[in-house]
Amino acid sequence: MLPHRLSLILPWLALPVLIGCSAASGDSAPPPLDQQALAAVVKQPGTPREALARAVDRLFTAEEMAETRAVLVLKDGRVVAERYAPGYHENTRFISWSMAKTITAVMIGQLVADGRLRLDESVPIPAWQRAGDPRGEITLRQLLQMRSGLKHTEAGQPVYESDEVRMLFLDGRDNMAAYAEAQPLEAEPGRKWEYSSATTVILADLAARALITNPDPAANTPEERRRIVSDYLHTRLFDPIGMRSMIPEYDASGTLIGGSLIHGTASDWAKFGEFLRNKGAVKGAQLVPSGWIEFMLKPSPRNPGYGAQTWLNRPQVDDGTVQWPGVPTSTFSMNGHLGQYVVVAPTLGVTVVRLGKTQDGEHEPVRAGIARIIQLFD
Repeated sequence: MLPHRLSLILPWLALPVLIGCSAASGDSAPPPLDQQALAAVVKQPGTPREALARAVDRLFTAEEMAETRAVLVLKDGRVVAERYAPGYHENTRFISWSMAKTITAVMIGQLVADGRLRLDESVPIPAWQRAGDPRGEITLRQLLQMRSGLKHTEAGQPVYESDEVRMLFLDGRDNMAAYAEAQPLEAEPGRKWEYSSATTVILADLAARALITNPDPAANTPEERRRIVSDYLHTRLFDPIGMRSMIPEYDASGTLIGGSLIHGTASDWAKFGEFLRNKGAVKGAQLVPSGWIEFMLKPSPRNPGYGAQTWLNRPQVDDGTVQWPGVPTSTFSMNGHLGQYVVVAPTLGVTVVRLGKTQDGEHEPVRAGIARIIQLFD
């Protein structure tokens, strides 16, 4: 029989060994979940609640995510998770950056459906219609699919020489459409894919030209261009969807800055994602033909990873990467500068919104985090 004192000491001597065995076996429980993280998820989200709360929490707390400001997750049209960083809330309007491009594409689709624009005809840019100008061969389809052939450098170095920077903030800022439409061809129209914010400004200019019915050139004033495009966006798109917070920006010439600057709440960005998931329909009303949404989600002939002003979950032409690893190929997204995302997985009935600030070249962890959320519903 062991002495009484030794019998008390032996269990404590064995404790480090037991702890080591437990850690080695991988049975250690994850750290407790912050109550704020759990409260951001409804009680029955359609997937394990704690797993979803942890995936959302990681977007806010993991260092590699940089700054996440808002996350919304919808399943079959129902908000199942919603969270904001300190200083942001459900009424905060967030800048779109390039997510605006997809809104512009839908507006163009409505104008095509109205018979005001034609997809496969030369676009009515007066400067391009002069005899011998090869830009007269550019079609609306090619502009939408980022294969106009116009000379452009996006996100180049030094930054102040990038065309989108010059157009938005420097010598082109007062008349962005004029800057974009003055560029020469660097490739035959339709032959080369090149991402271009200037291309979407041309689309916005075409929308204003199509909506102004007064043939008097004097009627094409900045004030009239702003008014008529704003009215169209709100009455034909934003208001029917319920996107009451949306504020589009216009340049000094009255052109919608349709590739970069539309502001709205996280909830309204989620509503637009749902509108796309439902192929352009809201409560039974078809705001744009479903075939137009299908066109927007069809791979461009020059880049399988891009449709019409919309990113697709297919290999990108430049490096073969996919936007959203491990989720269905049918997934598509609106992507904006500094990590603004509206991601839609239609086969799973899931829409995810992530808004924040992550520097260029550091988005991969954010995209992987969003993909993890979508995978939870598969």
